[in-house]
Amino acid sequence: MDIIQILSSSRVFLAPPSLPIVLRLGMDGEELTEQETALYDRQIRVWGAGAQRRLSKAHILVCGITGTIAEFCKNIVLAGVGSLTLVDDRAVTKEALSANFLIPSDENACAGKTLTELCRDSLKDFNPMVRVSVEKGDLSSFGAEFYSKFDVVVVSCCSFTTKKLINEKCRKLSKRVAFYTVDCRDSCGEIFVDLQHHKYSKQKQEETIECELHYPSFEESISVPWKALPRKFSKLYFAMRVIERFEEAEQRKPGELSIADLPAVVKLKKELCEAQSLNESHIPNVLLERLVTDTREFPPVCPIIGGILGQEVIKAISGKGDPLKNFFFFDAMDGKGIIEDVSGKT
Repeated sequence: MDIIQILSSSRVFLAPPSLPIVLRLGMDGEELTEQETALYDRQIRVWGAGAQRRLSKAHILVCGITGTIAEFCKNIVLAGVGSLTLVDDRAVTKEALSANFLIPSDENACAGKTLTELCRDSLKDFNPMVRVSVEKGDLSSFGAEFYSKFDVVVVSCCSFTTKKLINEKCRKLSKRVAFYTVDCRDSCGEIFVDLQHHKYSKQKQEETIECELHYPSFEESISVPWKALPRKFSKLYFAMRVIERFEEAEQRKPGELSIADLPAVVKLKKELCEAQSLNESHIPNVLLERLVTDTREFPPVCPIIGGILGQEVIKAISGKGDPLKNFFFFDAMDGKGIIEDVSGKT
């Protein structure tokens, strides 16, 4: 098999050089357009025309623009999703410029525009066939009808309460909407996935196996008692829950912490560990110090977390391949990516 590089220098696929492409995709007889077939030729050879059609019809909502989200958006736009809607009314800051490659370096180009407007303009250049739009407003105030327009909802830079609220709204819809949260602090990253009841297929040797998974909600997952989790569990999971609880209690926005908050964060850790019957060594103070001292994204980690998130969303839309269930953690200090299933089942 030849190694064929497609669309982005960071994405490499294996594909046979002369595999014929079948355009008829389903019972409804719809086909990819000639333009879509030409643009997505090589990735169609990897995951098939049916999967590409599902991607081309998928509508994705992204709330909260970060460097990690910028990488994610780039990946799914290059993959050929139907539409991408961005929500984030914040203005450009120095912190955003350091991690978000979609923001132009020209200050004049940024004048009077929000993060989403700048990222929208850049993303359109990556793939003109994808509809990229901006929605203004507070995402927590949007009703269920708004979220029903999408197949995938991804949230970042959101409070603990907002994550639960949006996840709940998605779960109450008559259609299944895949829900993701992503957070990147310092050189650490976390992804949460809720696909509700997800059916998918995977290849095992020459056989196609049909599978299904049941996912808990965000609230159900974080409500699992800590003492019920395996002994060798990700320390980052516990540390992120402590930070979330502290921000919620102090009414801080995500990332509004400093080293001055460390004593109070450590105090809260002790209280939570005692209440949850968890040894304090499972949440090292040195890890909490890293998450509190520098809440900004570490730019080299953004492509890693954004790449994993993009891969998972493509799996969910295409229905091909094992999706992660239901937390993913990455720490650049050891370079390890860890998947943890927090579903209340031991």
